[in-house]
Amino acid sequence: MAKLDKCTPKLMDLALSKGGAKGERIRKIMLLEHNTIEVRREVAIRCLVVHQEEDLFNEFANTQEFEADIERQVMTIAIIGDQPTSGFDHKTATIVDEGITILNGMDISRCYALNLSYPKELKYTCEVFQKLFLELDGLKPSAKVMRLKNSIL
Repeated sequence: MAKLDKCTPKLMDLALSKGGAKGERIRKIMLLEHNTIEVRREVAIRCLVVHQEEDLFNEFANTQEFEADIERQVMTIAIIGDQPTSGFDHKTATIVDEGITILNGMDISRCYALNLSYPKELKYTCEVFQKLFLELDGLKPSAKVMRLKNSIL
């Protein structure tokens, strides 16, 4: 998490420089209050996912909407509107893998999971965590991740 915290300011600058639909999604994420380290991490991770043009987070208005859609979820971190907020005054998350709830009530900034065989839809985001933030797997990052690394480090 310390590596993520170190990269967050430059990552946020890079994310905010985006235009179009991607920039609009990032600006919406940036509206979250940044009053705690957990929320800053959440915002940074959510902006990273959008920047990498991947889709990890899904927001649902209520539990019923989430339950109706769960079977279609390959891998997602679900943020459900009618669930109570955590002690940090932001929503908690539910991790879903292949339509099955894996964890519930997690702090959003701690919901990522690293698996060496990444889901196709999240390969760049997982690679950023593994190779940049955790400094695992000494192999050269992909070109897309290398560009991000050069921009934020």
